[in-house]
Amino acid sequence: MKESIRKQDFSSEFYTSERCFIAEQSNSTDDEALSIARARVEPGVTTRWHRLRKSAERYYILSGIGRVEIGDLPAEDVKPGDVVIIPPMSRQRIANTGQEDLVFLALCTPPFTKDDYEDIDELPVC
Repeated sequence: MKESIRKQDFSSEFYTSERCFIAEQSNSTDDEALSIARARVEPGVTTRWHRLRKSAERYYILSGIGRVEIGDLPAEDVKPGDVVIIPPMSRQRIANTGQEDLVFLALCTPPFTKDDYEDIDELPVC
């Protein structure tokens, strides 16, 4: 780990095939243990079913309201201040059920990599 200060910067926000916007806040060799991204889901949108192969992920809800589905758990409503814990290989998706953007931090350990992501939207649920 290397000492550093990361300033909030949403100019690098990009749209993903998952149907949400991502702004990487911290994902570098300065901190090999954790990545942090700001995710934004527009009203009425549900992200695609997906999973991370190796990383555990946590969502920290900042604003908006939604409904999250993880693994075999029943769907659960989420609001600001809620924390969603997602183990590696757990299928997941989140829906924005409100009228404003649903915004949350996605914290991954080990840090997120594109190779870790798997879209499973078309796979049958077992």
